[in-house]
Amino acid sequence: MSTSIEVAVRERAELGEGPTWDAAGQRLIWVDILSARVHTYVPSTGRRTVMATEQHVGAAKPRAGGGLVTVLRDGVGLYDADGTFSWLVHDPVPGRRGNDAAVAPDGALWAGTMRYDEAQGGGSLSRIAADGTVSGVLDAVTVSNGTGWSPDGRLMYYTDTPTRRIDVFDVEGERVVNRRPFVTVDEGAGWPDGLTVDADGCVWVAFWDGAAVRRYTPGGQLDRVVELPVRRPTACAFGGPGLRDLYVSTARTGLDAPHPLSGSLLVLPGVGQGLPGTPFAG
Repeated sequence: MSTSIEVAVRERAELGEGPTWDAAGQRLIWVDILSARVHTYVPSTGRRTVMATEQHVGAAKPRAGGGLVTVLRDGVGLYDADGTFSWLVHDPVPGRRGNDAAVAPDGALWAGTMRYDEAQGGGSLSRIAADGTVSGVLDAVTVSNGTGWSPDGRLMYYTDTPTRRIDVFDVEGERVVNRRPFVTVDEGAGWPDGLTVDADGCVWVAFWDGAAVRRYTPGGQLDRVVELPVRRPTACAFGGPGLRDLYVSTARTGLDAPHPLSGSLLVLPGVGQGLPGTPFAG
């Protein structure tokens, strides 16, 4: 199946990550982790903004009352609509930073961490409630990445990238249980990174060093591969009118000769049907 690939935002992000559709603002939010920048893009007008953060920023998500929740080096921070910053969770650990995150259907933030040196087991996955209450979900994680939920909210998908697996859990209230492999990735296909789940329950995954986005059926079968011109796509999310367009963040860090589009935000128009997102409740 032929798929068109367009450039939504031409950028030289070092480590573009975490595209997220903000329905209230009709805009796409994404971050450049290593440049400590939060980007926004409004497809209908082309308007862009760039906000600097004082620390490396692993993720930025819309809040129900306006503003952003951000996963930073030393914890989880809140930006109000006027730009005022405050810590929701301040938990600095030398050598560790925040990485990918997602907002669950109940409005809680599920935030991952990793070591800068990617030491095995040096990261974690936690659930952060609206009031800042932190519940540990997984420890001994190496590179905490893609997190998403099935359309009915009964399953959660998760990737610890170096395992070459996408795992699935059963959701029981505020907890997840019964972790098991959903997909095991063959060597040579790249490394599973950020993911999103569509309205059919299929899981779309960006493959670092795989130059592709892949879609898996709810049964874990690979049924679509969209090859990209860049080597290091990092994450994907549906957005735009009707949530039909898939946005893909990309990186150029660590590449001796990056493609000219490495670090840009790409878009695959009309490639599927996304699910409405939930803003962070805090």
